Amino acid sequence: MQPIIQVEQLRKEYGTTIAVEDVSFSVQPGEIFGILGPNGAGKTTIVETIIGLRKPDRGSVRVLGLDPQRERTALAQRIGIQLQQANLADRLKVWEALDLFASFYARTVPWQPLLEQWGLADKRNTAFVNLSGGQKQRLFIALALLNDPEVVFLDELTTGLDPQARRNTWALVQEVRAQGKTVVLVTHFMDEAEALCDRLAIIDRGKIIALDRPAALVRSLGLESRVIFESDAALNLARLRTLPQASEATQNGQRVTVYGKSDGLVSGVVKELEAQGIAFQNLRTEQPSLEDVFIHLTGRQIRE
Repeated sequence: MQPIIQVEQLRKEYGTTIAVEDVSFSVQPGEIFGILGPNGAGKTTIVETIIGLRKPDRGSVRVLGLDPQRERTALAQRIGIQLQQANLADRLKVWEALDLFASFYARTVPWQPLLEQWGLADKRNTAFVNLSGGQKQRLFIALALLNDPEVVFLDELTTGLDPQARRNTWALVQEVRAQGKTVVLVTHFMDEAEALCDRLAIIDRGKIIALDRPAALVRSLGLESRVIFESDAALNLARLRTLPQASEATQNGQRVTVYGKSDGLVSGVVKELEAQGIAFQNLRTEQPSLEDVFIHLTGRQIRE
């Protein structure tokens, strides 16, 4: 299959600042492709260049076979966009927003069913300013789907939402893909990317530092699992470190963390604690995650 999006050696500068440097990737039909990185990494610049809002200083971009600069009008009819700074007039009612945006396209789907589909039917006469954060995001998704787009761009969709609204919004993104759309999801939330994306590009300081499926990125680095428990007893850490499955054991107050290979690590730790006669509580395991991948690659936390 031909890629829906093809980006090659993209570079974008703002004065003396290089926002994006030598970025290349492709997006396949029907996938949720993530662009992941901390604030200021260049994610939004990449997306705005892809959709034609910014002109690249170097490199090439094709979306649905079109050049976003030379064929921007034609491209706008075939893509849906929800940008990070999206907003509407406070007094604009939900139905008025949908009716207004429908007038921007040569071809649209009926917007009334979108109200039902995205849980906004009972808010059709509500002013934008009176919507909750989750309701606003559902409205933005509905607006992005008015022209029955082939590709939908969602930029920092869940920023500022409470945990329940975030999870509900994740379900909406999956529903968009289930309708046959290709989705480009920009986020700085690791759990969001891990839950939603088929593939993702991790961006740091304007460059791609990793690109693959989330699970493959975690496996490729051979990162270790962790067994964590609490104990106020006198514990012999040295004996935990000598377990065949363990590579390290640390203690911070009552919290003990044992690092090592996932196979047999839990049983090995439990047997050793029983051998030492150590009472413990709140034992749990943690598997390597995308956040571990990012820290390993960059040496700093994702939200710095």
